[in-house]
Amino acid sequence: MRIAAVEFLGVNVTPKTNWSFLLLRTESGLTGTGECTLSDHEAGLAAEAARLAARLTGEDAASRNRLARLLPHAPGGLVTHSLVSALEQALWDLAGQEAGRPIHAMLGGALRPAVPLYANINRGADPRTPEGFATAARRAVAAGFRAVKLAPFEPMVWEDAANPGQRAAYAEGLARIAAVREAVGPDLNVMVDAHWRFSPGGAAGLIRDLAPLNLFWLECPVAEANHAEIRRLRGLANERGMRLAGAETLAGLAAYRTVIEAGCYDVLMPDIKYAGGHEEIRRIAALAQTAGIEIAPHNPTGPICHGHSVQLCATLPNLLPLEVQFGETERFFTMTTGADQRFLQGAAPLPAAPGLGLALDEAGARATPWQPMARPWLDPRLG
Repeated sequence: MRIAAVEFLGVNVTPKTNWSFLLLRTESGLTGTGECTLSDHEAGLAAEAARLAARLTGEDAASRNRLARLLPHAPGGLVTHSLVSALEQALWDLAGQEAGRPIHAMLGGALRPAVPLYANINRGADPRTPEGFATAARRAVAAGFRAVKLAPFEPMVWEDAANPGQRAAYAEGLARIAAVREAVGPDLNVMVDAHWRFSPGGAAGLIRDLAPLNLFWLECPVAEANHAEIRRLRGLANERGMRLAGAETLAGLAAYRTVIEAGCYDVLMPDIKYAGGHEEIRRIAALAQTAGIEIAPHNPTGPICHGHSVQLCATLPNLLPLEVQFGETERFFTMTTGADQRFLQGAAPLPAAPGLGLALDEAGARATPWQPMARPWLDPRLG
């Protein structure tokens, strides 16, 4: 099964969102699909895909270990890691199609018939008021979700602490969280993504302020490299009954090993678009399990990432619910053919079709090519 062509496909789906995909075509006519969405880096992804294409054309698609090896020190950084991760996904899709088996079966078999999900309501909250977030949360609960997540603290960045507006932004963030907690009631899980907006001292204050709201986890409070402070914050959070979660943009087992050994997080969030693909995350999850750490993959982007994440999560024993972007765009469900990816009472059933069980509607995707974003959704100082 030789690779005949490698193609990057970037698609604009909302005024704030592009999704990016990698397509592998074989000489026998099969197409394997992976996702490499990396906001505001589409031009770099396209260039890296072209570089990969020159190396991959004519290669045996069964040679995953050689073709999709992730090197943490790659000069291209996360752009390269994203393309390698998408390549690994697409190669698994091809392998499953050729074998006539779904990816989860190729990975040793599913541990569960469906994958539990939680709703990331952040991009579906409009207006960005406490009541707007509460309304989005109620929609998620009505759809059957038992857990919701929000990122309530924009436009805060700790470097701007001297700006008087930052105090008001912090208070507004707390009000958004309180409104969501009230909307979903005491029995559903609420998670908060801080997007690395806080200094260690500010994050410690945040944990104290959040304690009455009974969070399931606080995510990414400070920069990922600050292991000593993250470990301290984990202790503060645990004392108040909440987990600390993070590490969504790391790539490769070696990067996660240091985080695990440092005792940084209760929950690791490897992303199949960045961490190296299926097998690398399975290695990360196995190492995390030896330390009693749970896995909740980062998955707030497009339908191909979601499809691969569902296949992967079916095989992980130390799994917490998988993230899904709730209420951003209907194109999440209409851009693919094959398995129906609509959420069923807060869960994703496993597809039985060969490979990923999904294919892009390429004509529909090409109708809205990716667009440069004049103003990235996340402050450039944060990522």
